[in-house]
Amino acid sequence: MAKSKIIKANEKIAEKVVGTFEKIEDSVVGGYTKIEDAFVDRYLTKDDETIEEAKARLQKEKA
Repeated sequence: MAKSKIIKANEKIAEKVVGTFEKIEDSVVGGYTKIEDAFVDRYLTKDDETIEEAKARLQKEKA
């Protein structure tokens, strides 16, 4: 069954919208991660502790 031109156009638009959303989402999450890492590094790390170790310690304390 052949698809109409409208359906094909809608599919192309949907692909572009989803692709753009994924790019924006990646940018926002990446920016948040940088801010979170900077905060943990500056305020929550203890004596020569890495950011990852501090995050793990905080998760452990939370549980």
